[in-house]
Amino acid sequence: MKERLIGTTIFVASLLASLAQAQSIPRMPDGKPNLNGVWQHPYVSDMTKDAKDQKGAGELPFTAWGANDFKTYDPAKFDYTGHCLPFGLMRSINVGGYPIQIMQNDQYVSLLFEQNTWFHVIYADGRSRPKDLEPTWFGTSFGKWDGDTFVVDTIGFNGKTRLDTVGHPHTDALHLTERYLLTDPQHIAYEMTIDDPKAYTKPWKNTRVFTRMKPGEELIEYSCEENNRDFTEGHIK
Repeated sequence: MKERLIGTTIFVASLLASLAQAQSIPRMPDGKPNLNGVWQHPYVSDMTKDAKDQKGAGELPFTAWGANDFKTYDPAKFDYTGHCLPFGLMRSINVGGYPIQIMQNDQYVSLLFEQNTWFHVIYADGRSRPKDLEPTWFGTSFGKWDGDTFVVDTIGFNGKTRLDTVGHPHTDALHLTERYLLTDPQHIAYEMTIDDPKAYTKPWKNTRVFTRMKPGEELIEYSCEENNRDFTEGHIK
């Protein structure tokens, strides 16, 4: 009986803590968590550093094509980011030092990237996916709420980008799933799941935490073309 009481007490305490946490986060008029704000995100140059799969961190489940593509990748021959082409959604989120502003209403959640002044719109109004999507650099995103977690499914990539700075590949078959959970007013727990059957034999995940910028800290102008030493000093072909 004593063990049951202890277990019940722990459960109740955990439940009360979860309720208190849920009540402490800012919310929109419709009750959904309010993700609006300017957020700093960590630099993830190599997604294997935080990758979590059944084999353990640091081991990606490459297909034969994926393994060969990564092994032979040489950015000195051609680096699309050095040519100021779009980084793509994954690499834009992985690039550190340049904050992201989230703008949210009941129809859309938009990501404004300081990096290259890019933006990405997530449809959050319950619309159905078109059967034929025009392939794009950032893909097409559809978001929905799972409790207090904002879940984003993105498809329709053109396959011309990389996941991270070290060059882990993806293809046009990529299905990206992101999860945004506001754990307190200052932090978002972020999870990215890569599901690309052409490049990887099974899905794998990477997690990190976004931190709200201080009041008054806003996005600033960015130009990739200005003083681009990759061009002027011949770093890339």
